[in-house]
Amino acid sequence: MTPVILLAAERKSAEVTDWAARIGWVVGLALFVALVYWLMREGWKWRGTLQGDLPELPTAPETPGPAKLTMSGRYHGSTTAGQWLDRLVARGLGTRSRAELTLTDAGLDVVRPGASDFFVPAAALREARLDKGIAGKVLTEGGLLVVTWAHGDKLIDSGFRSDHAAEHTAWAETLNDMINKTETEGAR
Repeated sequence: MTPVILLAAERKSAEVTDWAARIGWVVGLALFVALVYWLMREGWKWRGTLQGDLPELPTAPETPGPAKLTMSGRYHGSTTAGQWLDRLVARGLGTRSRAELTLTDAGLDVVRPGASDFFVPAAALREARLDKGIAGKVLTEGGLLVVTWAHGDKLIDSGFRSDHAAEHTAWAETLNDMINKTETEGAR
């Protein structure tokens, strides 16, 4: 046999002789991970406290009218308008979830199983556009429907992704037509 094969055959991992040190490292690593998780959670709660001045979210009216459009998909979060990394977490707006959107003459109804639902009145809608990202979620160009709306004294961008991405264009056009119609009627 060649010397290289003999050397490879003789190499073996050393047996663990200091189990206490090994267990100590594993426990230390687990505690470090738990500490990082706890700090992230506290940061999330602190962010919610800082945004505590955000008013309660409106709920859908009893009779919103017939649906213009409906969409099934995901709610990816809300940010301060124009600042796609400034995530809003107050009032449950930071919770990602499945979403059922319904657009009526009264406004946009967002139903989120497992998270708090909210309603955007038609008068509060400002703009709809196709974008590629919102805090924590980046997609291909046009992969996200972003709706800008006013709540209290704050403008908010909310990001949605349909189960059928082809619906985004129709939603953006319909929302913008509705917004322009509302602005034109208000100018009279």
